[in-house]
Amino acid sequence: MAVEAAEQVTERVPVDQFQALEEKIYRTIELYKSARKAQAAAERDAQRLREQLEERDEQLITLRRESVQLKKEREEVRSRVEHMLEQIDSMEEQRAS
Repeated sequence: MAVEAAEQVTERVPVDQFQALEEKIYRTIELYKSARKAQAAAERDAQRLREQLEERDEQLITLRRESVQLKKEREEVRSRVEHMLEQIDSMEEQRAS
């Protein structure tokens, strides 16, 4: 039955048109394959970029924490230095009197 249907189609459609249709179908298949490969590559790139962004976010959080810690340490050192300078000034005043 399928052979009869194919023969009927062949009788109705000239060979040149059938070959042209066949070529279009193969080109469409190749375009589909290319599109799938491109999509897969784009998805891999997107995933890689998401991972890089996540790493950058983690680095940013770490740097902010370090910055806050360094500011605290700087204030502590400043306070200690000011305290030492006050003691030096006090010693000079005692010596002068």
